[in-house]
This record gives sequence, structure tokens and C-alpha cells, in this order.
Amino acid sequence: MPINRLLKNKCTPEEIELLNKAFNHALNLLGVVDRNDPFCDMVARKVIDVRATGISEPREIAELAVLRIGLR
Repeated sequence: MPINRLLKNKCTPEEIELLNKAFNHALNLLGVVDRNDPFCDMVARKVIDVRATGISEPREIAELAVLRIGLR
């Protein structure tokens, strides 16, 4: 999964779980089925960026990440 590769062991297991939930929700919102699609890297980066602002709710992180991508 792209988000795990980007984290490079910098997060706690709880943080990784939160980011994975947000990432998967963002992909669902965008209708992305193929997790190997290069677009997933951009989604993962946006999820990480949004989380860095201090938001801790996976659904909110996902929704803001999708908004920042500009496709909704």
C-alpha cells in the first residue's frame, strides 16, 4: 500500500492504522479501485499532509485530502 511505503517506520502502529483508515476512505470517496494506480501515491501524500495539521479523525482527514486534490 502506498501510504505505508511513504511512512518509512516513522509512526506508531496506532498512527499507521489511523492513516490507513483515512487513506482507504479517501480512495473510496474518489472511486479508486486499483490500489496499484499511481494516483494512489498522490492520495497518500495528501492524507499525510492533512494529518500533519493535527486532525485525528480518519473520515475528516480523508474528506479534506480529497478536497485538496481538487476532484470533488
